[in-house]
Amino acid sequence: MSEPSSQQALIDLMQAALDHVSQGFSVFDVNLRLAAWNRGLWEMLDFPQSLAQRGTHLEEFLRVNAERGEYGPGDIEGKIQRRLERAAKFEPHYFERMRPNGQIIAVSGTPLPQGGFVTTYTDITAERRRQEKLERTVEERTRALRQSEDWLRLVTDNVPALIAYVGSGPVFRFANRRYADWFGQSVASITGRSPAEVLGPELYAEIRPYIEWAFEGNAVSYEYSRAKPDGELAYMRSTLIPDMTTDGRTLGIFVLSLDASDQKRSEAALVQSQRMDAVGQLTGGLAHDFNNLLAILMGNLLSLKRKGQAVSAEDVEAHLAPMLQAAQRGADLTRRLLAFSRGKAQDLVETSLNTVLANTATLLAGSLPAGIRLSFAPCLETLTARLDPSQLETALVNLVFNARDALPDGGDIGVSLTPQVLTPKHAASAGVTPGTYARIVVRDSGLGMDDTTRMRVFEPFFTTKPFGTGSGLGLSMVYGLAKQARGSVRIESAPGEGTSVILLLPARLDKVEVFARQADAQGPLPLGAGELVLLVEDDPAVAETVARQIEDLGYTALTAEGAADALDLARDVSEIRAMLSDIVMPGQMNGLALARAVRATRPDIGIALMTGYADTGEAGGETAFPVIAKPFDSRRLAETLKAIVTP
Repeated sequence: MSEPSSQQALIDLMQAALDHVSQGFSVFDVNLRLAAWNRGLWEMLDFPQSLAQRGTHLEEFLRVNAERGEYGPGDIEGKIQRRLERAAKFEPHYFERMRPNGQIIAVSGTPLPQGGFVTTYTDITAERRRQEKLERTVEERTRALRQSEDWLRLVTDNVPALIAYVGSGPVFRFANRRYADWFGQSVASITGRSPAEVLGPELYAEIRPYIEWAFEGNAVSYEYSRAKPDGELAYMRSTLIPDMTTDGRTLGIFVLSLDASDQKRSEAALVQSQRMDAVGQLTGGLAHDFNNLLAILMGNLLSLKRKGQAVSAEDVEAHLAPMLQAAQRGADLTRRLLAFSRGKAQDLVETSLNTVLANTATLLAGSLPAGIRLSFAPCLETLTARLDPSQLETALVNLVFNARDALPDGGDIGVSLTPQVLTPKHAASAGVTPGTYARIVVRDSGLGMDDTTRMRVFEPFFTTKPFGTGSGLGLSMVYGLAKQARGSVRIESAPGEGTSVILLLPARLDKVEVFARQADAQGPLPLGAGELVLLVEDDPAVAETVARQIEDLGYTALTAEGAADALDLARDVSEIRAMLSDIVMPGQMNGLALARAVRATRPDIGIALMTGYADTGEAGGETAFPVIAKPFDSRRLAETLKAIVTP
């Protein structure tokens, strides 16, 4: 075979290969004349077969396209010349052209090293139609999603709740209008910000453990309080629900918060109702205790009276010591009963649980039938919990009375306090977060209860007692206390096997014994140097006794029977250095109003208040004046006078 024929065979082979390529293909030389092509070019662009020969100039192809409207209306010659000028530059180019029949052709030209260029033509009509359809679908879905979001926001903005979504980071991804307003944000400004920025450092530090627990895949509920712009304290009850994938990953958490202020007020009213019911049951035991105390006082006084002038100093001391102890015991009982009965709702505070047990034991002493043995087992370590101590005392008193009712023939009631550390597994089963807890158990050896009763005992108003003897609120209040303190409560019981109520409260543990009472401060009493103290007391017998105490401490007492008399003396007697006034007095001005009036006219006078009604002497912190509870001993009075008497 000759060389030319061999080359021709190779060209034919290459041509056959090019004809099988699905794209159109052309090669123009440096003179813009056709050098090679394939069948796909003619089939795609429908060129006349007369042009399908080597040497056909590019202009002829352009003219065919221009004359049949491929380049649009207008000057045909101008369109051809502009395209020839661009082609003569032999620059890489790519463009897409829609033909009059709707076909979309992608044209890609690449220059050759020796001049000329290779061009490929691709029919992308179907691809562009799919892309347009996809874009329309995306646009429609985006519009539908936006509409859904608008509907969602319309709904959530009109729901009386705070709703938000916190994504990984964590950062807020969504918040309804109420949630944003509650934290002083707008719906737009809260998105993308971290909880620490939105909630503030103090609240975030309190809530952070619950956010972390929720991101670990746990549903969490908690309460917190926050001051409104007008200063009123609002209580919020929040629930965090993890947004989880099927493979267990947490994408974020849904937040639902409800204003629980009204519910808290209702709960406080119910708690007070339960407290007063318990006070009624306590009075029998307290009357017994007071009768014993009065017997001590009267017995010693009668003994001294019988001895008459023959009584010795040793006899006086021997009789006075038990009398003073009895009086102090009566004061303690009265103070505890007042504190228990008033027990106003207060903010959650760090509370010594051993102290709560000791106070409860004091209240319950003598209040149970003789056949019931009550024992308290405090913790040998310091356990403190953040809660309302008066509510816990009420809960324990009611639990003991419930246990008493389950012991018609007598038996044992035990109250114990121990620390317990819960692992994640045990915490999850108890419905709390892992950590250290105080475990308070009230156990009785009574009748017990069946499963049906045990499942309903925490329902409000459910009771097994005869009509009129129980409100059915005691155990529901215990349940509320546990949830408020972020703990739990459960009951273990079976018929004939007694009942155990188990409270778990988040607590802090310290290896120090704290429940023992501290001894009175040692050292001599601080005495006065004759300074004049104005005493305001409407009861003559009490005024005489307190005036004698004041003078025994080295001061001079000037007694006023009422507020008007005291105001005149404070203005007229410049030698007065201090005033001690009862809070509750007849007339329009009480001791607190008197103290403020004297402070306004005589700021140089030290002022203290006394009362037999407040639950503790330290309650006066709210009045800006120190307050001491009656009756008080000489040391308490001496320290108070020393603190307020001006030089």
